[in-house]
Amino acid sequence: MRRLLWWSLVAAAMAVAAMTGSCEADLIKVGGKQGWRPDVNYTEWAMSEDFYVGDWLYFIFDKHYFTVFEVNETNYKRCSEKEFITNITKGGRDVFNLAQERPYYFLSSGGYCWHGMRLAINVTSHMPPAAPAPSPSKTKSAADQKMPSISPIVLSVIVFLCPLLFNFFFFPV
Repeated sequence: MRRLLWWSLVAAAMAVAAMTGSCEADLIKVGGKQGWRPDVNYTEWAMSEDFYVGDWLYFIFDKHYFTVFEVNETNYKRCSEKEFITNITKGGRDVFNLAQERPYYFLSSGGYCWHGMRLAINVTSHMPPAAPAPSPSKTKSAADQKMPSISPIVLSVIVFLCPLLFNFFFFPV
């Protein structure tokens, strides 16, 4: 039993070490502090953001009035949710995983797209080389910065290891 526990710990530690640098993803609040609502310039907002494969978009909106659909470029330009790719609307606090390197297009139905509720982004697979730190006067406010997140795989490993470590140290066999 002790040997099995030891090898489980070693395998889990190796998995965490291998994934730590390569599985980072960000949770990006669409629109920053303004969220997903009419009369926001999402094109301007998106120009100040970087979107990478694995990141998550976080849409915050009033589900009684607004929706979020992923659409193709043609329907984005037409402000049409017909033949949408994905209906992201679930409860007004919805997330969407940017799983592929490609352009993504989102909009709200019911005419709200014509009031600015549409977003076009380009997702890239690799982060560019690190740039020098910005001067303090050019840093973003805390509300506009990306929220850090933990990889679901790393979280699963941690959840798996906690009970094992507890039993190993407090109830040795």
